[in-house]
Amino acid sequence: MSRKPFARLLWNQRHCMKLAARLERAFALLSVALNSNIGRTLEMTAAPASNESYPTTSSLWRICYGIGLTGVFAWALWQRFSLPLDPIVDPDFWGYLSPALRKLTGSEFGHTQGRNFLYPGFLYLLLRASGDFRVITIVQHLLGLAAGGVFLLTWRRLRVFVPESLVRLRLYDGLGLVGAATYLLAAETTRIETQLRPEAVCGFLLSFNLYFTFQFIYYSFISERRTAALVYGSASVVSLLFLASARPSFWFTAIVVMVPLAAFFVRRNWWPQKIGLAVATVLSGMLVLWPEHVLSRNDEVSQTFLPTMLFVIHADLIRDQMAADLKENASLPFARDWLERLYTALNAEIVKSEIKYPGHYPSLKFDPEYLWFEPGSISTQLHREFGHNVSALCAFYRFYYWRTWRYQPLRQLQKVTTQFSIYYFPKCPAYSPMKIWPLLDSYQRAATCLHSVEDYRKISTALPAAADFMVQTDSLAQNAPIVEQPRLVRIALAVLAVGYLPWLLAAMILSVFIFWKSARRKQLRWLAALVLFGCGYNASSCLEGAIVNSLDVHRYITVQMYATLLTQFLALWLILEFILEARQHRRAVV
Repeated sequence: MSRKPFARLLWNQRHCMKLAARLERAFALLSVALNSNIGRTLEMTAAPASNESYPTTSSLWRICYGIGLTGVFAWALWQRFSLPLDPIVDPDFWGYLSPALRKLTGSEFGHTQGRNFLYPGFLYLLLRASGDFRVITIVQHLLGLAAGGVFLLTWRRLRVFVPESLVRLRLYDGLGLVGAATYLLAAETTRIETQLRPEAVCGFLLSFNLYFTFQFIYYSFISERRTAALVYGSASVVSLLFLASARPSFWFTAIVVMVPLAAFFVRRNWWPQKIGLAVATVLSGMLVLWPEHVLSRNDEVSQTFLPTMLFVIHADLIRDQMAADLKENASLPFARDWLERLYTALNAEIVKSEIKYPGHYPSLKFDPEYLWFEPGSISTQLHREFGHNVSALCAFYRFYYWRTWRYQPLRQLQKVTTQFSIYYFPKCPAYSPMKIWPLLDSYQRAATCLHSVEDYRKISTALPAAADFMVQTDSLAQNAPIVEQPRLVRIALAVLAVGYLPWLLAAMILSVFIFWKSARRKQLRWLAALVLFGCGYNASSCLEGAIVNSLDVHRYITVQMYATLLTQFLALWLILEFILEARQHRRAVV
């Protein structure tokens, strides 16, 4: 038995080396394709107009670019597949994994702990096809690599929005390669891909949603190709639904994505395409949202999840509102003596959370997770008070949440502003320039999580793959390697983190100037619009996290790295275009 983990590890390494060699050859071919006319043709997905053609670059530059592209993907490939491939779980893992394990052991696939069905379904398909938990990480790594490829594809495609760009193509392509390399080589990207959470596939979903949306904007309002606009508009809606369903913190992003879609519907003519896009939107909604509605009906947590979150996240404001209501003897649909007991209990639990977990949520100054999950805390007490009347419990949660907005709007806005400052000031935490990734600590916590769930231990006796996963996680909890992020990558991430807010502010100020001055508006208005779109894309996700939860939860921020990086590079491009145009204008005047 002692040889079994070693034999498994040896097989794992040999298998990964073969896979890495094959994928490296594939990415080498990809680099050639991206630098050839064939690659450009595929990239456009349609014959470009005369003003879309790329300037001819020297053969030497194409060779250097191809070598750089191949090197980046080869390095990213090695960085991922040289690490253990067993996925890392956290305390939320059972909500995502249990539907798949139940289905694999002969039970029904269903909701657990209020989690959407998409990611559990994804896990089920992988485990059903392979019977090995390591395939989850392998596929998630491949999706992450694909997201890096889509970043390059999107960046090269965005140049058609500025047909008379003053930024040389070599510099432009170099910037795109730097952006893709930063995304692919960041340790945080690899770390997210190893997790057994839907965030692991969000970079992939984000990349396609942004690509489809930008293509839709181009074909709808610049090139005006009706069929292409319909196809990309439909793809944008579908990818957005998958993204928001997999990670609900992106639902507010739909507001921003719907802006160009709404503009499409109010334009003149194009009625067949409008009807087609409307039908595609309805069918996509039914495809993604209807199964979720059906599956969630038998999951009580699905009904209480959001109301409970709103209550515990805003527990301090709700406590103060209760105190004000009791002091003013306000007319409420609750008995006064019951509300007094609840106020006393809530205040006591908030104090306990501050003592037991100080600094866990620094912006809130108390721990909402303690109020929610700690046995005997306020959430448990309220469940006991309301018995099995889930609708009444949720109504109470919603009542006091909206009551704080009604009577304490300034404090609610202050809370939202504080959450926004976490993302934007003084540096953007979407970039993590950490030196060491404590992989051993991650697997130790994962092993603790696996052993703490009794249902998982029971299923592992009937499912060898689950038992092997637990054994391997226990082994890695003892000997997982230490991972150091390369110094060059750390420097790039640190620069991007510090420069995020200044670059965005500069680009937004320039955008206002571009739309104000007609001459510059003609040349750079679409680029300025894309920068504003990217800013809104990130801000909407932050706004949802700021209202519903807290950006102290780091994954609400790191999951946005792809969109953050692309937006920041768009801002840099706009700044360079403006500087070069001002310089050209000055020379013309002289």
